[in-house]
Amino acid sequence: MIYTPKEDSFLLAEVTKKYSKKKKVLDLGTGSGFLAKISLDAGAKSVLAADISQEAVEYAKSQGLNAVQSDLFSNINEKFDLIIFNPPYLPFDSREDEESRKITTGGEKGDETLLKFFSQAPLYLNENGVILVVLSSLTPKNRIKNALNKNNFKFKIVLSKSYFMETLEVWEIKLKP
Repeated sequence: MIYTPKEDSFLLAEVTKKYSKKKKVLDLGTGSGFLAKISLDAGAKSVLAADISQEAVEYAKSQGLNAVQSDLFSNINEKFDLIIFNPPYLPFDSREDEESRKITTGGEKGDETLLKFFSQAPLYLNENGVILVVLSSLTPKNRIKNALNKNNFKFKIVLSKSYFMETLEVWEIKLKP
């Protein structure tokens, strides 16, 4: 199953356009490659699309994108100026089918994928690099904020929009000086 753009992707795209110009970009969890294409169209120097799903990687390649299969950073061997991540961020819901859960559920509480991501991300970010991540009001944020602090990150919310069931936020994350 390939994640197709939805509200979270469109919100993250608004910010991605502003940050991508002349940057070396990693679109982690690329899904359909939507955000990778947005970065290229916005003038990125280069873009690498990565996804845990081989199906998504093959689709991204068919769209002309440079893509690799990777479980978070497991197959990434370089640093980036901008890392874009539209993670699975929802808490486990037994009513959701298993295939869909693979692309929406970030663990039992919804934050586990992000916690792992933030523990690894500093090694893949260039000096003055930026991470853009989208989060839901349904995702618990206390452990995420603690993980950011533990890994020497600072963050600010750069865009927020409310929808029927949730509020989505785009966070700009940088290493502290």
